[in-house]
Amino acid sequence: MRRILIVDDEQGIRAALGQLLEFEGYEVHAVANAVDGISQYEKWKPHLVFMDVKMAGIDGLEALRKIREHDPGAIVVMISGHATIQTAVEATQLGAYDILEKPLDTDRILVTLRNALQHLDLHEENARLRETIESRYEIVGRSYAVRAVIDKIERVAKSPARVLISGENGTGKELVARAIHRQSQRADGPFVEVNCAAIPSELIESELFGHMKGSFTGAVQDRTGKFEQADGGTLFLDEVGDMSLAAQAKVLRVLQDGVVTRIGGSKPTQVDVRVLAATNKRLEEEIAEGRFREDLFYRLNVVPIHVPPLRERREDIPLLVVHFLNQLTEREGISPRTIANEAIERLQQLDWPGNVRELRNTIERLLILASGPRITPDDVARLVGQRDPEQAGLGSLLDCTTFEEFKHAAERAFLLAKLRAFDWNVSETARALDMPRSNLYKKIERYRLTRETAA
Repeated sequence: MRRILIVDDEQGIRAALGQLLEFEGYEVHAVANAVDGISQYEKWKPHLVFMDVKMAGIDGLEALRKIREHDPGAIVVMISGHATIQTAVEATQLGAYDILEKPLDTDRILVTLRNALQHLDLHEENARLRETIESRYEIVGRSYAVRAVIDKIERVAKSPARVLISGENGTGKELVARAIHRQSQRADGPFVEVNCAAIPSELIESELFGHMKGSFTGAVQDRTGKFEQADGGTLFLDEVGDMSLAAQAKVLRVLQDGVVTRIGGSKPTQVDVRVLAATNKRLEEEIAEGRFREDLFYRLNVVPIHVPPLRERREDIPLLVVHFLNQLTEREGISPRTIANEAIERLQQLDWPGNVRELRNTIERLLILASGPRITPDDVARLVGQRDPEQAGLGSLLDCTTFEEFKHAAERAFLLAKLRAFDWNVSETARALDMPRSNLYKKIERYRLTRETAA
């Protein structure tokens, strides 16, 4: 039930307004002066306050100022018997939600109340969504390696410096980027992510810089690029090592000049963007092979952060297991289960080549397929099983009943393993397999291969 506080020195106003609000289903407290109003607000924490402007002693405007100092989000509707423009302006400057004139009109009160509480509902929903998102992208761990990463994030976040995040696939490079954005002065601005490995090289420039209608086949309308979308916020270039050399040159110019020109356009657009980049490659080797620009590397690598693989921080696995158990049961709707300490110990012994992402997927599998209400070491052995890829893959393939089924299962498993190895970069996977990219796309569609959700 929503709580409403009335602060007015007129008994008739307190009684009439209180009766109306209680009839509408609200819990109401009423006091006769501003001092009691301030005290009651701090103790009772109402959702909304109706407060008279003119009262003996401390007036309503001064009380409004004190309440807003205590709670900047307080929703206060002022009541005035002789409101002036000056009073309305001052009340608005102090943060009043609205100002109502006496005699009070019932319909106006209810409309104001409904709008104010809808505003509050939206604010609370945004807070819940933010909490959910932040929990999803929380960096979990107490190991020295993780604490070192968190310490570096805290030190670099407040600065405008560009950051290059390195680490194996699935270690949580995106989490680091989001944490930097969340703790930066741009936290209220957009966080825009571009996976450079997932976008074909012929489309990456359009994705980053935008295009004008008719600038190329398929450009049926003007489109803003990711740099423009991230204006005032942060642009995260994930797997930047997979970006084409042509796109690298244009990104370098944007970093130097802060100006973007859409493909097919002539009008430059000024952008204010902080760029964070991540890669699972050794860019120094890519530079030596001529696949990455050295000048762009130095532009991006102002502050390097390396995210350690899970095998180098095994002591964090119990915390991660509990985190994923809670996350998956509370937010994904999976039936909750507990987990035995021996099962966690067995999980700690594994190498986790897919790192945190693989661990999360494994916990989800255990939650869904474990045989009882408690995940046991036997469940881990049965559902995670032999970690030798040759033995694990052969065991599942031998379950096939026909040769045709075996061929399809083998091809599917082979392609999935290769796509994972190249972090779902279709171009690199096709090149490594000596297969036309169009054929690989068809097989991905045929076998319904999908990339696992990042942890």
